Amino acid sequence: MQDRDRILEREGRWLVPAGLATLAAIVLLVAGAVVSAPVHGDGKAEILQTAHEHSSALVIGGVLQAIGFALLVAPLVVLFRAAQARSNRVRGQLIGLVVAAPLFFAAATVLNAAATTDAADQFVAGAAQSTLTQPEAAQECRSDLQDTDAKSFAEEFEPAKGETALAACEDRKVEDDEATNAIGDASLEGAASGFGIGGRFGLAVALLYTGLWAMRVGLLTRFWGSLGMALGVATLLGLVLFLVIWFIYVALLLIGRVPGGRPPAWAAGEAIPWPTPGEKAAASLEATEPPDSPEPPALGNGDSSGDGGERRKRKQRD
Repeated sequence: MQDRDRILEREGRWLVPAGLATLAAIVLLVAGAVVSAPVHGDGKAEILQTAHEHSSALVIGGVLQAIGFALLVAPLVVLFRAAQARSNRVRGQLIGLVVAAPLFFAAATVLNAAATTDAADQFVAGAAQSTLTQPEAAQECRSDLQDTDAKSFAEEFEPAKGETALAACEDRKVEDDEATNAIGDASLEGAASGFGIGGRFGLAVALLYTGLWAMRVGLLTRFWGSLGMALGVATLLGLVLFLVIWFIYVALLLIGRVPGGRPPAWAAGEAIPWPTPGEKAAASLEATEPPDSPEPPALGNGDSSGDGGERRKRKQRD
């Protein structure tokens, strides 16, 4: 445990800048997604065609998102260091992973944009070759048709004039296979995949560990700590942009604008763990339990009848 005054002084310098960096990261991530939105399609062939047509948008969007991912180092480091300062059980060696994970994502985003641009150029130029033969494509399309109805199949593989849905399906299968080979042959595809996998696993571990200890020492509520841990697992499935919701809360928390204010552990400079459900229930019972009622006054000589009994005795003597 570090000295309380040193903890508060250090966090006083870095909380607001880290919160502002988080807000900037969110803006850049969303802006990058919007800029690169024209690059889309139902299959890989269509994606590469739109990537060739909008190559500048793809590159600019990738750069914006890379900067956004890099800025996420700031809130993760501040949250990790704050938890470490409040508990000796936090392993400081993991700070390297906390820093590296967003940077790996940043590198993967730039490399992926460059690799996709290269693959799109090769695909449109006709340099990519398909390893899927026409008979194999026809067999796959017939199998797809058996698994669905004719109307849905025709809607998915909309045929050109004078063409059947099956023929349109075969053409798309072959084109998508060509696009897949073009992507695989791109010079930077291997590096982009490697950094992407490293970034996903690293960010998952960083969010799980940081969210867990920030919750344990009272820096995050149970809800937001658990949500951060769950979203960390979601990054393994590629659902990275869902983290925006969690980082918006973290940004507001760091700059002191979260509804209800920061949890008490921030101002205390020490761990203030949240009460367990059992402790909450016990405290609730104590709060609602009525005060002890006073005992009835003791009656002399063991007589429980009081004045009425005394009157009955006098009446018997009369």
